[in-house]
Amino acid sequence: MSDAPHPAMRTYGRIKSRKLKPTQSGLMDSLLPQISLDLSRPIDPQAIMPGATATWLEIGFGGGEHLAGQAALHPEVLLLGAEPFLNGVGSALRHIQDAGVANVRLHAGDVREVVSALPDASVERVFILFPDPWPKARHHKRRLVEEGFVSELARIVKPGGALRFATDWADYADWALERIRRQGGFAWTAERADDWRVAPADHLSTRYEQKRLGDCAPVFLDFRRL
Repeated sequence: MSDAPHPAMRTYGRIKSRKLKPTQSGLMDSLLPQISLDLSRPIDPQAIMPGATATWLEIGFGGGEHLAGQAALHPEVLLLGAEPFLNGVGSALRHIQDAGVANVRLHAGDVREVVSALPDASVERVFILFPDPWPKARHHKRRLVEEGFVSELARIVKPGGALRFATDWADYADWALERIRRQGGFAWTAERADDWRVAPADHLSTRYEQKRLGDCAPVFLDFRRL
C-alpha cells in the first residue's frame, strides 16, 4: 500500500446532475452500504472475496454497464469500481442488482483513495474507459492520466497485468499514450493499426460510448505491466 499522501480531491464539473430516480435512490440506501469499499484500512481482496482468482479495477465506471457486465462474465474475479458522479453510482447499482452479481465493490468518490489503499502488485487489470477529456488546452491539467497517477497504477498492477485506456478524443489518446509510455512501467501491446482502431474482443460497449460525443472514432490502448 502506498504511504505517500495524495492531494485532496478537486472535482471539476458536477457530482450530481439531476435528482436520482426512486429505484436508484433506494439502492443508494440499501445496496451501496453493502458493497462499499472500506478505505479506513488497506484493501485485502481475498478478505473481501475469498477464493477470487483476480482483482480488476475500473476507474470512472460511468453508468456501470461495463463494470456489471464484466462481473457477470467473470464471477470468479473481484471487480472494484470508483466513480465520483452520484448519478453514475446510482445507475451502476441498478445494473449490479439486475445482473445479480456479488463480486463487485464500489467507491463513490476519488479513485486515488482506492489506489492508495491497494497493496503493491495486487491488481491484474485496470480499465480507464472514456474519461472526461477536458479538451480545452487550459483544462488539460485536470485530466486523470498524468505520470504521477500512472506510476501509482504501475505500483498496484502485477507484472504481466493489463491496463486499458479508451477515448473518443484524438488529442487525449495521444496524451495518454505519451504519458503512459514515458512513465516506463507499461508496454504498449499494439502491433498494427487495428489493435487500437477496433474494439478488443472482450470489450463491452456502454451507452456513453455509443453516443459518440468525441471528435474521433473510439481508440483503445492496451498496455502490459513490465
